[in-house]
Amino acid sequence: MTFCLGIKLKGGLVGLADTRITSGNEVFLAKKVATFQQHGYPMFLMTSGLRSVRDKVLTYFDDELALNIGYDRLYKAANAFGAQVRKVAQEDGQALAESKLSFNIHALIGGRLSGDGEPKLYLVYPQGNWVEINEARPYHIIGESGYGRPVLDRSLKHGDSLSWAFKVGCLAFDSTRISASDVDFPLDVVLYRDGDSTVRAGRLQREDLADLSKWWSERLRTAVSEIPQDWVDGLVDKVLKGSMQNP
Repeated sequence: MTFCLGIKLKGGLVGLADTRITSGNEVFLAKKVATFQQHGYPMFLMTSGLRSVRDKVLTYFDDELALNIGYDRLYKAANAFGAQVRKVAQEDGQALAESKLSFNIHALIGGRLSGDGEPKLYLVYPQGNWVEINEARPYHIIGESGYGRPVLDRSLKHGDSLSWAFKVGCLAFDSTRISASDVDFPLDVVLYRDGDSTVRAGRLQREDLADLSKWWSERLRTAVSEIPQDWVDGLVDKVLKGSMQNP
């Protein structure tokens, strides 16, 4: 499985991607995020799904970028990537289905090109079509999405700072890492501050987030302990006395 998180903010973009790849009983590391430049304007791409599909689509997309004079809007780059997804689906989809494997690539494409009025973030589906991530829900996770969503839904807003979104994103990754055995460090990070000419990228190891993870776990346990016990005791008494509605 994969954890790739893209966040769209008023002032930029945040991307987090784990690096664990599982194949049968084997576990190895590989990047799931790539960065690009289009005539001095940056974009990044994160993927989940079959590694063989991802590598082939990305290779074709690299060729498309090399041949094209450049995209002025990020949606055009998303269209070009989607076209390569459909091309690989035509080439390999039937063979994968015969081997009982799903053609299940998903991608997040973020950045700001010359014609974009603000940073953009798109989710591309296995069919090659896309939707734009916007301020109504300023993030999307591809891969293992269930464990990280609660902290994002409760804590993240479109107007938050880059630093705040990065912090919340790290907590979402930590929640996923603890609960999902196939998501783990190292963690690749991409940050784009609106107006910059590049996407900044880095890699975090387990020790880099150890203090944050420990602090968060202790704070959660403390918060649970501070819930008024009489509230809980009252509900327990209702259940024991049979005064609550039966399911």
